[in-house]
Amino acid sequence: MNTPSPLASHPGATAPGAARRWRPTPLITGAAALHAGAAAALLAQPSTWPWAAGGVIASHLALTAAGLWPKSALLGPNWTRLPEIRAMAPEFAQDQADGGADRRIALTIDDGPDPDVTPRVLDLLDQYGARATFFCIGDLARRHPRCIEAIVARGHAVENHSQRHRHTFSLSGPGALRREIEAAQRTLTEISGMRPLFFRAPAGLRNPFLDPVLCGLGLQLASWTRRGFDTRERDARKVAQRLLHGLAPRDILLMHDGHAARGPHGQPVVLEALPEVLRAAASAQLRWTTLREVLNPAISPVLDAALDPALSPAGGAPLSRQTEGGRPPAGVPGRNGASRPPFDKI
Repeated sequence: MNTPSPLASHPGATAPGAARRWRPTPLITGAAALHAGAAAALLAQPSTWPWAAGGVIASHLALTAAGLWPKSALLGPNWTRLPEIRAMAPEFAQDQADGGADRRIALTIDDGPDPDVTPRVLDLLDQYGARATFFCIGDLARRHPRCIEAIVARGHAVENHSQRHRHTFSLSGPGALRREIEAAQRTLTEISGMRPLFFRAPAGLRNPFLDPVLCGLGLQLASWTRRGFDTRERDARKVAQRLLHGLAPRDILLMHDGHAARGPHGQPVVLEALPEVLRAAASAQLRWTTLREVLNPAISPVLDAALDPALSPAGGAPLSRQTEGGRPPAGVPGRNGASRPPFDKI
């Protein structure tokens, strides 16, 4: 099991969002040592080339397999479940326990925003008092900024899912990976006023170059515990069953507001499956949380630009998408009577 190691805010720990030193995993260290050994063997005795080549090929196959396994931590730290309470910062551990943090789970929603689906997902989350983490694509955020603003105004978190969500992402070198992820960081921070702290690779696929890039950008890789395959499964009941089978505290669930499959009547299956998931979690007395609140319990549920001083106005006060009292600002699609524009025009 890949147990996440939260970057808690206690002394000596790296602050959330800060660049950190990259530490290669045993698999990467072993692959590097094997390459060096193969090169030395060839120099010393060229006739050993079949063995050297075989070892190098085997190491590349192992690295490729690790990158094709979204839940793997073989290439670097990877959140597949939420951390346990005892791993949290000591100053918040008791408060979290008193608040039922041992029953918390996380809903993550990928590939948006979608101007048709995202607002309706937000309405469903409002109905059940649930909060979610939206892994957003930078290009779509540029196209539909009001959806991003609504996500934040309604108490949810926006995280990095790359700028373009290319299928060749896992084949990219370190420079291309950094440019792609940095572009999404700039886009999402500018629109939401919230600097992403987490990254999820497109389709969960990656290569050994990704973790050093994430360390340099202060991002934590996050995958999932279970998913509903709602981008291709047209039966909402099957999607919900996959998500709820074995559901337990600390699980991270994956659904999609972008690229959502459509049911027999043309309805996005996420809109039919999500209510069942939310009802089941409520019946099990599970509490929805965002990934970034777990990473640092000191972060407010409605997050602002405090993590990035460059986003704060001249007076030093952090930017916020929410007014006093928790209501969305005027004109932002939201609850409590806020006007909702026609999303096909956003």
